[in-house]
Amino acid sequence: MNPTQPQPGQPQPPASPQTYLDQIAPHTSKKQLLKPGPRLLIFIGALLVLLMIILAVTVNIVTTNQRRPLQQLAARLTATSTVTEKAKANLKSSQLRSLNSNLSLYLTDTNGDVGAPLLAAGVNTSKISDSITKSETDEANAIIARLEEARLNVAYDTTYAREMAHQLETLMILMKQIYSSTSNVELKTFLTNAYTNLEPTQKAFADFNPRS
Repeated sequence: MNPTQPQPGQPQPPASPQTYLDQIAPHTSKKQLLKPGPRLLIFIGALLVLLMIILAVTVNIVTTNQRRPLQQLAARLTATSTVTEKAKANLKSSQLRSLNSNLSLYLTDTNGDVGAPLLAAGVNTSKISDSITKSETDEANAIIARLEEARLNVAYDTTYAREMAHQLETLMILMKQIYSSTSNVELKTFLTNAYTNLEPTQKAFADFNPRS
């Protein structure tokens, strides 16, 4: 007889705390989170739809960001043309009148030529974003307002030369930005020609001296 085993009639030794807890703990059967069947198919379908929505939104954001500078270029060319037209009647310097006439012709031609290369890059100039058009128009109106104040102070010519030098510089910077970010050959060719033709005019406005 094994002396370590309890004899009949003797009290059982108390169970260890761990054994007791194991005995009273609820026993739950292990279940699969997603068993093969309709629920799994619905879950996978919903996940795929969510991924497609995320992808579509991401592509739209990237495309919008890529097209924004192109739309800005078209809108800025148009807005700058408005400023040059309003300046014609107020310029006194023959040098500035000649520069402004050449610039006006350049903007007319460039506005006519920009449509095809921008369309090749995915931007329709007849469908420019309202927010971009408003932003460029507001800037042009601000320039016109400053010029009117300068006219009242008999400082129109020098103010116009300074404002236009800055405006054309922003155009050239935008052209360089687009050129470096696009792979479209037609657009690159257009930008190269537009930049080269605009650069001397911008420099002439920047160097304008009413006393020379």
